[in-house]
Amino acid sequence: MTQEHSLKNFPIVCVGGSAGGLDAYIRLLKCLPADMGVAIVIVNHITLMPTQLHEVLPRFTPMPVELITENLVIEPNHVFIIPSNRDLHVDGEVFQLKPISKPRGWPDVITVFLKSLTTYWDGKLIAVIVSGYDGDGAAALCGIKEVGGITIAQKLDTAAQPDMPESAIDTGCIDFVLSPEDIAREIVHIAQREEDTPESPR
Repeated sequence: MTQEHSLKNFPIVCVGGSAGGLDAYIRLLKCLPADMGVAIVIVNHITLMPTQLHEVLPRFTPMPVELITENLVIEPNHVFIIPSNRDLHVDGEVFQLKPISKPRGWPDVITVFLKSLTTYWDGKLIAVIVSGYDGDGAAALCGIKEVGGITIAQKLDTAAQPDMPESAIDTGCIDFVLSPEDIAREIVHIAQREEDTPESPR
């Protein structure tokens, strides 16, 4: 196994949301331990205003919370936040930021990032779709499952705005429909299974 691959064999959890997402992020993070060995990437698809999530969320998690910058190294046991008005990709063990590919209408930054992960990340992939308008992320979920990843949607009656998780569920490619607290528990279970079988394929 090359050094590059050894750096990329831990799970990434992409949490995609929008309107009402803050409540879901907080409820999720409050139930996650700091030493799971996974990277949490929050992809909020509100693109027209600077995100303040990296200032708000540290109160609710013992993990470091960082606003993603170009070439930032992806590390486990960290929470990473997409900046506004950028598409997010992975390249090796670092994040890459590109001009947003859909500047008009509903953005698809969650879909873009998930598709990048299926191509360029070797570790387990967990895609989580929480509260938000529109259906960003839905188009990439079947691709996540094709590479052995796990897909989770927020239970609709726990979401402030159910459009986004409902669109995810409608794809037929969702493994679990759970409350934010139960999503956290499932992430912990998946992380524990990965520790038990570190060489297992995605």
